[in-house]
Amino acid sequence: MADTHLLTEKKDGAFVITLNRPEKKNAISLEMMKALDEALDAAAGDREVRAIIIRGEGTCFCSGIDVNALAQIGIMGMTGMEFRHLLAKLQAPFNKMEAIEKPVIALLNCYCFGMGLEMALAADFRIAEQGTSIAIQEVELGLIPDVGGTTRLTRTVGIPAAKEMIMLAKRIDADRAYEIGLVNEVVPAGGLMDAAMSIVERLKGCAPLAVGAAKKIIDRGAHMDKLSLMELEALAQSTLLGTEDVKEGVMSKMQKRAPAFKGK
Repeated sequence: MADTHLLTEKKDGAFVITLNRPEKKNAISLEMMKALDEALDAAAGDREVRAIIIRGEGTCFCSGIDVNALAQIGIMGMTGMEFRHLLAKLQAPFNKMEAIEKPVIALLNCYCFGMGLEMALAADFRIAEQGTSIAIQEVELGLIPDVGGTTRLTRTVGIPAAKEMIMLAKRIDADRAYEIGLVNEVVPAGGLMDAAMSIVERLKGCAPLAVGAAKKIIDRGAHMDKLSLMELEALAQSTLLGTEDVKEGVMSKMQKRAPAFKGK
């Protein structure tokens, strides 16, 4: 996807998606969202891909949505119905990222603001570089986070911390983000990709179908009642039992060797 606002490459089992507007601090454009949707489809259909990594080109992850791009399409003059149609198109790539049955790792550095945070919240793992500033400040514009931010932030960090960040438009640093469970790890400057590839290497020892099923059940079942979620576990497990990966996993343990999972 050269010459676009988003670049992709494969690296040692990872599908790396790079936000590519460094001169705009990787502000999210409509072109970028369309390219993200296409990139996720490509990653989902590639059996060699064990994880998806999302990063920003240049000095920061993402400064949020490109307000100028929205102004150019006349967002302020839209009817409610027209705006909701546009919003659904913006929400769709993040929903796809959350639903894709492969782990997604977001690498946060310098700035992670607004829609950039909403993108990161759709990932499964978030790694922040020391010194990263994180915020979701839509209320300062008279708006609320509307691309999954209000929903996902609350479900990730809980109601008190989500209210603090959203209602007060409060910036937090990487250490505070780790304290409240917003990020999984804080690393020194320059350590983001190494930390991400460490996760990818760990995933190579885990069956991809099982990892995907676990992701789906955790996300879908988080607010189910206990017995309904257990039935969902049973359905997934009964499907996995017939896969070649289960046979390979058992044999590799018996033979004391590393497994060679194929996602079959």
